[in-house]
Amino acid sequence: MRAGLPWAWGTTPADLARSLPVDAVLPERGEGAAVTMDRAVPVAAPAPLTWRWLCQTAVAPYSYDLVDNLGRRSPRKLTPGAERLEVGQRMLGVYELLAVDEGRSWTAVTTASASRPLGPIGVTYAVVPDDDAGRGPCRLVCRMTARGATRPQRLRAAALAWGDLVMMRKQLLTLAALAERDARR
Repeated sequence: MRAGLPWAWGTTPADLARSLPVDAVLPERGEGAAVTMDRAVPVAAPAPLTWRWLCQTAVAPYSYDLVDNLGRRSPRKLTPGAERLEVGQRMLGVYELLAVDEGRSWTAVTTASASRPLGPIGVTYAVVPDDDAGRGPCRLVCRMTARGATRPQRLRAAALAWGDLVMMRKQLLTLAALAERDARR
């Protein structure tokens, strides 16, 4: 795992050292070495509520809506049923859900059409409680992996990392703010 921009933002040493399901996605698909990008934010809300907001990424991107959502504002209220994630489901418009660890993480890989420009990209979004009971604050952590065995792949991954840094920073901060808002109610 690399530290420093654009490879890591908001992460702690524990976030970077943590094993996540996405770590195995590209190697299992025969894609060779992977480059990782880690992003994280602290959330002053309980893990179950933060998980519920993370599931909203099945509905909308929660990033810069003008860019990612054709100008439509991502919902500011929880969408009934959005927490029921299923393998094969589309997430964020470009990912196909591979695995769900209910209340903890979801892992996906880009769809065939979304994989064309940069190759397959794997991702895990995880809610990591600060306490064993999960009732206190938590962290919202995301790790993306892209092919990085060859120099051209590493250059594409670096370009992706800078663009993703801007978009995912906004996304994680927005999801954290919404969970924190609801926790105060």
